Amino acid sequence: MIIEKMHDMGIRSEHAYMAAFASIGLSVASWAGSLKMEPGTGLARADRWGLFVGEWAPTFFGLGLALSHYEQQDGTLTGTVHPLREAG
Repeated sequence: MIIEKMHDMGIRSEHAYMAAFASIGLSVASWAGSLKMEPGTGLARADRWGLFVGEWAPTFFGLGLALSHYEQQDGTLTGTVHPLREAG
Protein backbone atom coordinates (compact mmCIF):
# COMPACT_ATOMS: atom_id res chain seq x y z
CA MET A 1 0.00 0.00 0.00
CA ILE A 2 2.75 2.49 0.91
CA ILE A 3 4.92 1.33 -1.98
CA GLU A 4 1.99 1.69 -4.37
CA LYS A 5 1.34 5.22 -3.09
CA MET A 6 5.03 6.15 -3.49
CA HIS A 7 4.95 4.77 -7.03
CA ASP A 8 1.82 6.78 -7.81
CA MET A 9 3.59 9.90 -6.52
CA GLY A 10 6.34 9.35 -9.09
CA ILE A 11 9.02 7.91 -6.83
CA ARG A 12 10.87 5.13 -8.64
CA SER A 13 13.38 2.54 -7.47
CA GLU A 14 16.21 4.53 -9.05
CA HIS A 15 15.36 7.48 -6.80
CA ALA A 16 15.57 5.33 -3.69
CA TYR A 17 18.89 3.82 -4.79
CA MET A 18 20.33 7.29 -5.45
CA ALA A 19 19.17 8.42 -2.01
CA ALA A 20 20.86 5.38 -0.45
CA PHE A 21 24.20 6.12 -2.09
CA ALA A 22 23.89 9.81 -1.20
CA SER A 23 23.23 8.91 2.44
CA ILE A 24 26.43 6.84 2.51
CA GLY A 25 28.38 9.91 1.43
CA LEU A 26 26.46 12.09 3.87
CA SER A 27 27.31 9.65 6.66
CA VAL A 28 31.03 10.04 6.01
CA ALA A 29 30.64 13.81 5.67
CA SER A 30 28.70 14.12 8.93
CA TRP A 31 31.29 12.01 10.75
CA ALA A 32 34.18 14.10 9.43
CA GLY A 33 32.27 17.35 9.96
CA SER A 34 31.44 16.48 13.54
CA LEU A 35 35.05 15.61 14.18
CA LYS A 36 36.26 19.00 12.89
CA MET A 37 33.42 21.32 13.94
CA GLU A 38 32.99 19.99 17.48
CA PRO A 39 36.62 19.67 18.65
CA GLY A 40 35.94 19.15 22.36
CA THR A 41 33.40 16.35 22.05
CA GLY A 42 35.70 13.60 20.86
CA LEU A 43 35.51 10.67 18.49
CA ALA A 44 32.49 9.05 20.16
CA ARG A 45 30.21 11.93 19.23
CA ALA A 46 31.41 11.90 15.63
CA ASP A 47 30.77 8.16 15.51
CA ARG A 48 27.21 8.67 16.74
CA TRP A 49 26.52 11.25 14.01
CA GLY A 50 27.98 8.96 11.35
CA LEU A 51 25.95 6.00 12.58
CA PHE A 52 22.74 8.04 12.80
CA VAL A 53 22.95 9.09 9.16
CA GLY A 54 24.36 5.68 8.18
CA GLU A 55 21.10 4.05 9.27
CA TRP A 56 19.31 5.75 6.38
CA ALA A 57 21.12 3.83 3.61
CA PRO A 58 19.65 0.37 4.35
CA THR A 59 16.19 1.93 4.59
CA PHE A 60 16.54 3.54 1.16
CA PHE A 61 17.97 0.33 -0.32
CA GLY A 62 15.00 -1.60 1.09
CA LEU A 63 12.57 0.92 -0.37
CA GLY A 64 14.40 0.64 -3.69
CA LEU A 65 14.01 -3.13 -3.69
CA ALA A 66 10.33 -2.91 -2.79
CA LEU A 67 9.71 -0.31 -5.49
CA SER A 68 11.64 -2.39 -8.02
CA HIS A 69 9.55 -5.43 -7.17
CA TYR A 70 6.37 -3.39 -7.55
CA GLU A 71 7.60 -1.96 -10.86
CA GLN A 72 8.30 -5.48 -12.17
CA GLN A 73 4.78 -6.59 -11.28
CA ASP A 74 3.25 -3.39 -12.65
CA GLY A 75 5.28 -3.52 -15.86
CA THR A 76 6.74 -0.05 -15.38
CA LEU A 77 10.31 -1.06 -14.57
CA THR A 78 12.57 0.94 -16.86
CA GLY A 79 15.82 -0.27 -18.27
CA THR A 80 17.07 -2.37 -21.11
CA VAL A 81 17.66 -6.07 -21.16
CA HIS A 82 20.41 -7.35 -23.37
CA PRO A 83 20.13 -10.92 -24.66
CA LEU A 84 22.80 -13.34 -23.58
CA ARG A 85 25.32 -14.32 -26.22
CA GLU A 86 26.35 -17.90 -26.71
CA ALA A 87 29.96 -18.65 -25.87
CA GLY A 88 31.88 -19.98 -28.75
